[in-house]
Amino acid sequence: MNLNFASIWENISEIIPDQTAIICGDQQKTWKQYELTAAKLASVLTTAGLKAHSKAGLYLHNSNEYLEAQFAIFKIGGTPINVNYRYKADELLYLLDNSDCEALFYQACYGDQINLIKDSLPNIKAWIEVEDGADSLVSESLSYSNILNQNEPMERWDRPEDIVYMLYTGGTTGMPKGVMYNQAEFISGMFKTVKAMGYLVPDDMNNLTEYVKDLHKKNELPVNLVGCPLMHGTGMWLGCFLPHNLGGTVVTIPGLGFDPHKIWTECSRANVTNIIIVGDAFARPMLDALNQAKDEGQTYDLGSLKQITSSGVMWSAEVKAGLLEHHDMTLMDTMGSTEGGMGASISTRESTPDTAKFTLNPGMIVLKDDGDLVVPGSDDMGLLGISGDISMIPIGYYKDEKKSAETFREYKGTRYSFPGDYAKIEKDGSIILLGRGSNCINSAGEKIYPEEVEEALKKDKDVFDCLVVGLPDERFGQKIIAVVSTVNNKEISEASLINNARDRLAGYKLPKTVIFAPEVQRAPNGKANYKWAKVFAEEQLG
Repeated sequence: MNLNFASIWENISEIIPDQTAIICGDQQKTWKQYELTAAKLASVLTTAGLKAHSKAGLYLHNSNEYLEAQFAIFKIGGTPINVNYRYKADELLYLLDNSDCEALFYQACYGDQINLIKDSLPNIKAWIEVEDGADSLVSESLSYSNILNQNEPMERWDRPEDIVYMLYTGGTTGMPKGVMYNQAEFISGMFKTVKAMGYLVPDDMNNLTEYVKDLHKKNELPVNLVGCPLMHGTGMWLGCFLPHNLGGTVVTIPGLGFDPHKIWTECSRANVTNIIIVGDAFARPMLDALNQAKDEGQTYDLGSLKQITSSGVMWSAEVKAGLLEHHDMTLMDTMGSTEGGMGASISTRESTPDTAKFTLNPGMIVLKDDGDLVVPGSDDMGLLGISGDISMIPIGYYKDEKKSAETFREYKGTRYSFPGDYAKIEKDGSIILLGRGSNCINSAGEKIYPEEVEEALKKDKDVFDCLVVGLPDERFGQKIIAVVSTVNNKEISEASLINNARDRLAGYKLPKTVIFAPEVQRAPNGKANYKWAKVFAEEQLG
């Protein structure tokens, strides 16, 4: 079997055709129906002129349509491009242009944003609109439901072995960067990574078919509920790729917003075995919902739930302990980034590790700035690096050779990924995660870069200078704080300043608080003094 997502999933649709593959609300499809839908969408893409190595964007909410469209792109040997549905026109234009997209699947409700940019994207051959109750505003659009009724399925074919999988993530300049993988190496590396984390997966990908058959026979096919967005690596990799490659079901919640009661209700209804979240931003409201249900005497049936998996931000020990009081399960806190998975922390009723403490997997190193390895038990810190022995190491960043060379480099003849995470090593070999060496702000799993927010705020005519920092937040991990000085120290409204930036930035990038200062301090060379900004903000907020 050719090691790519489309071939694996086509094979699964043959061996367990009547098993459920995807669920969103009241809509669900078997593996046979899922594969047929993807094949029809693939026909539309090829008719439009897309081929192997073409790229197509997914500007969609969590839904069956997101997964079907992605499957279709894989079928043609193409590369799906994850698009943040919070993006406004300028952000969207950059991403679609940078990624060389030739087609876009999008929610109808974002038609107004599409109309603002479509004339600037002449290379896009197909605009495919997913109906969601909003008016259809894009005259050139193809209706998702109509094309399914009007097209025959694409024939299966032997796809090339050099197909690239790519996921866009934040870059040091504030603009997203596409992290590229060889698809076969990514799949193999993903299984190595999750096995090292403690997941039960086959040792040999050649045995995948028999492994899936055995899971089916024992009624142990995974059912993953994706609580976080599919557009991010956590949701897609752990929420979709992992269960799908094992013949499992992917469950999503229709609509936007996070409702913990919906999560628990769907967990009970769909017999979910694993819930995928991003740290306390999701876990704390879920714990509150369980506490509320218990107080009201209406507890949820969690009998099928075996595990909750978090990645992207640190997950506090006290919230883990609270969840375990309600249900006996495994809580897995994974550490890593788009550039490579690095480790995991396992919590049970018998053992709840400290926050940010992870197992140092084989194939990982912690390298000091001077090039020497960090000695376990020392007070030294260094950059985490991971080799291809246990993880998927990217080819590099799309259209950024300089950043690729900095992040993916050799140490003593072995190629490592150094995404920028700093850590210490305990005597027992566990690592204490310290955070990114950059000024990147991580709020509920979203990466926000200060420079981008600062530039948006400084477009206000009354703003003289500003610096943006992240401060600890119980729910979201970090909250965005802007320290601003105004022209001639003019008094301006915090609300108006944030509102004026709303048209230039996605909502999650907007500051939660603006603190006004007589002067924004910078280094003598003009560089940002983020250390000062953070201390000043902390002092002002008490």
